[in-house]
Amino acid sequence: MNPIKIILTGATGMVGEGVLMECLENPAVSEILSISRKPSGKTHAKLKEYLVPDFLAIDLHDEHLKGYDACFFCAGISSVGMNEEDYTKITYDTTLHFAQAVLNENPDMVFNYVSGAHTDSTESGKLMWARVKGRTENALKKLGFRNAFNFRPGFMKPVDGQTHVKWFFKPFIWFFPVFFPSKSLTLHEVGRAMINAVYKGYPTSALEIRDIKNLTI
Repeated sequence: MNPIKIILTGATGMVGEGVLMECLENPAVSEILSISRKPSGKTHAKLKEYLVPDFLAIDLHDEHLKGYDACFFCAGISSVGMNEEDYTKITYDTTLHFAQAVLNENPDMVFNYVSGAHTDSTESGKLMWARVKGRTENALKKLGFRNAFNFRPGFMKPVDGQTHVKWFFKPFIWFFPVFFPSKSLTLHEVGRAMINAVYKGYPTSALEIRDIKNLTI
């Protein structure tokens, strides 16, 4: 298998940073283009960075995006304190615009989107964030990627050495995986599953915790 080249978003957040660190270590990845609003703070021979103040302003035919096999879209925000309109703009509008831009430059690309456990594929449930995530997942599947996988992880244990971990999350890092192993993943596992999804594919587009674990093998 030839090593893959990936585009990654969210490197300054916990999930994106953890996935990035797995990709930097993994020999199946030869090159990473990290796209974010600010530098990741990491340097590595595999890593290039492209700073973009606003993902919605990315040109739909941006030459910086050309020549990649996959996109690992790990950027995202919490819905806490947000109304549906604002959350939709960031979660749905921004993601779909970015996805279309990378697809235009890489028609055979695989797109891996970090969604969330309990996402609502019907788009009609009571939870606002779950509806919006479900709408985003459904739209990504229709864009025309070679494959579009929606990752729905639960608790994710950070990779050793991560710097982008919120203080309130730290007390749970050792407690949660021990007492709730079936609802827990490590970010090494999430990153490895994303890489394997590019190579192997998977029977379903929505990947729950058990599916993510299956893809680490």
